Amino acid sequence: MINAQMQSATEFLSLLSSSSGVSGYEAPIASLVMERFKTLAAEVHSDTFGNVYALKKGNGRRAKVMLAAHMDEIGLIVKKIDPRGFISIASIGGVDQRTLLSQEVLVHGHQTIPGIIGTMPPHLLQISDTEKAVKMEEMALDVGLSPTKIKELIQVGDTITLRRETHSLLNNVLAGKSLDDRAGVVVMMVCLEELSRLHHAHDVIAVATAQEEVGVRGALTSAYTLNPDLAVAIDVTHASTPDTKGQVTIELGKGPAVALGPNIHPSIFRHLSETAREHRLPIQIEPIPGVTGTDAWAIQVTQAGIPTGLLSIPLRYMHTSVETLDMQDVLNSGKLLAHFIASLPDDLEGFICY
Repeated sequence: MINAQMQSATEFLSLLSSSSGVSGYEAPIASLVMERFKTLAAEVHSDTFGNVYALKKGNGRRAKVMLAAHMDEIGLIVKKIDPRGFISIASIGGVDQRTLLSQEVLVHGHQTIPGIIGTMPPHLLQISDTEKAVKMEEMALDVGLSPTKIKELIQVGDTITLRRETHSLLNNVLAGKSLDDRAGVVVMMVCLEELSRLHHAHDVIAVATAQEEVGVRGALTSAYTLNPDLAVAIDVTHASTPDTKGQVTIELGKGPAVALGPNIHPSIFRHLSETAREHRLPIQIEPIPGVTGTDAWAIQVTQAGIPTGLLSIPLRYMHTSVETLDMQDVLNSGKLLAHFIASLPDDLEGFICY
């Protein structure tokens, strides 16, 4: 029998994954997040930048603990429409152009229009060109409409997202697009669910941040607004596959990765690790010697500096349409965060000293 919490988390992540919300255009995703978080938090609102905040009130001194996971996704934008009706594309965020050929997409114009990305067939190429990766500027987006109809429905600057449903694999493994980092949003949902059954002294503000993929911008603005006493960012990290050839040591299904390094406050790393041991939750240790490339960096250097931690979900095939993770890692991440928050001392000032 499928665990009810596992089923709920999988269904919500599948909904978020199949929905569209490119960096800077997160409104459709934000509305889904707000709707779900309203069932778990005392207050839910969004700001002018597009970040979504969910407040779970504490029972004691009420310092502020910030959780952050970004809800935006990488995507494309209409760059040019040629007289024949073919559409040229450009990327928003770190799109791997090698993965775009033959993809089904959705163009978000005056209507949402399906299309496909194609290029010259191999029969018409020089033999030497068949061995080269096709550049984005050599691809064409075809929506099957006449040039006249396209002008009515699509314009330069419209966003484009991949059209992909999630696929459940064996052993609670899920594959789909934009699991980076909508899985982190689901982790925050699980954490809020768990906190409803636990006593916690401090207020928790879960923030679904905007525009992470184009420069951790939502984390900057939300952290500046909240100026929390401490924060934990939730993101994804690379999971080992045969082609990583030993460069990656984090594995799917062995628990979230707890980061340590100059971007991470040592007390938060230590307390996350101790909490995992106490509650027998599996974790993996991920040393990151520089900037983490996540919301954690933006939060850490906001205002006078915020003590920050980073919890990462192992993910295969990052920034493709078949990102793959283990849902048990998602649940364990949420549970770990909840127990971490519940076990924080009343005196956070003493807790976060070096």
